[in-house]
Amino acid sequence: MTSGNRRVVVTQRFFDQATIDYLTAAGCEPVQAELPPGQADGNLTHQELKERLTGAAGWIVGHARVTRELLAELPDLKIISRRGVGYDRVDLAAARDLGKVVCIAVGGNHESVADHTIALMLSVGHRFRETQNNMIGGNWAILLGSDLYRKTVGIIGLGRIGKSLVQRLSGFEVKVLAYSDVRDDAYAAQTGVRYVGLDELLARSDYVSVHAPLTPQTRFIIGRDALSKMKPGAFLINAARGGLVDDAALLEALRAGTIAGAGLDVYLSEADPALKPVTQALIELPNVIATPHAAASSREGLDRTNMVAARCVVAVLDGSDPAPECVVADGRVK
Repeated sequence: MTSGNRRVVVTQRFFDQATIDYLTAAGCEPVQAELPPGQADGNLTHQELKERLTGAAGWIVGHARVTRELLAELPDLKIISRRGVGYDRVDLAAARDLGKVVCIAVGGNHESVADHTIALMLSVGHRFRETQNNMIGGNWAILLGSDLYRKTVGIIGLGRIGKSLVQRLSGFEVKVLAYSDVRDDAYAAQTGVRYVGLDELLARSDYVSVHAPLTPQTRFIIGRDALSKMKPGAFLINAARGGLVDDAALLEALRAGTIAGAGLDVYLSEADPALKPVTQALIELPNVIATPHAAASSREGLDRTNMVAARCVVAVLDGSDPAPECVVADGRVK
C-alpha cells in the first residue's frame, strides 16, 4: 500500500466499477462527484468544481473548464486526467506553471468515434430521420437516399480516429482523400489514401468528415468559403470538436441547399451558450442527424477511456511517468 494523499475525484458520469476497483487496488481513494440530474461536469461553476476538488490529488475530468484560477486554488492537485482526447478546455500553460500534469486518454475511444461517424454517414445519406418522421405521421412514401458505397470520402485530420475510419470505410470500397498537417506516406501507400489540399478535398468529396484537433489554426476550418466549395450533394460530418465548423454558416448552407445534409455530434454552443439558437435550428432541420456529443460514449469506449485515465493518475501519484502519448503537459520538476 502506498502512502500520501491518494484521493482521486471523478467528475464524469458512467465511471465503471472495474476502474474504481483498479484505483482502489492501487491505493487510491476514488470519489465519484455528485452531479445535478441531467448535467455533466462542464455545467459546474468554478466554485462547484473547487468544492468537489479541494484536497484531491487526482482529477478525472470530462468537459469542465480547467482554468488557471481553479488550478491555483487546488494546491494538492497533482494530475488532471481527461477521459477523452481533446484538451482545448484545459489551460496547459497554467498546469505547467503550477507544477501539475495533464493527461488525455489516448487509445481509448477512437474505435467508438469511428463507429459513430459511420453511423452518421449512413443515417444522413439514407435519410433515416426524414423517413421515420414521415412514417410516424402516417406517410410511408419512399425517400431516395445516397449510398456510401464507392463514394469519395474526404477526411480532415488523419490521426487515430481518422485512421480507424479509413479501416471501416474499406468495406464500402470508397476513395479516401485526406487533408492533414502530418503525412504518413507509408500508410497512404498501404491503404490507398491520397493526401490532397483542402480545396481539392472539398470539391471532390461526397462525404467530408472532420477529425482534426481544435487549435487556432483549425478553428472554422469549415466556414462559409469551405462550404461553398463542397458538392451540392455532399454531406458534412463533424464528430470532433465544436469550433472546427462555423455552425451559423453551416445552417445557412443547409437552408440554401449548398450541401445536401450534415451529421453532427458537436456544436459551437457547447462552449458558447449564446449560440444555442443556432444549434437548435440545426438539429431541427430534416436533413441533419444530430447526437449530443455522444460519439465516444459507448459502454465499451467509456470503459476503455476510464481505465486509460485512471492509469495515468496512478502513474503520477506513484511518482512515475504515464504513457508518453497521453501526456500533454508536465509541470513536475525533473
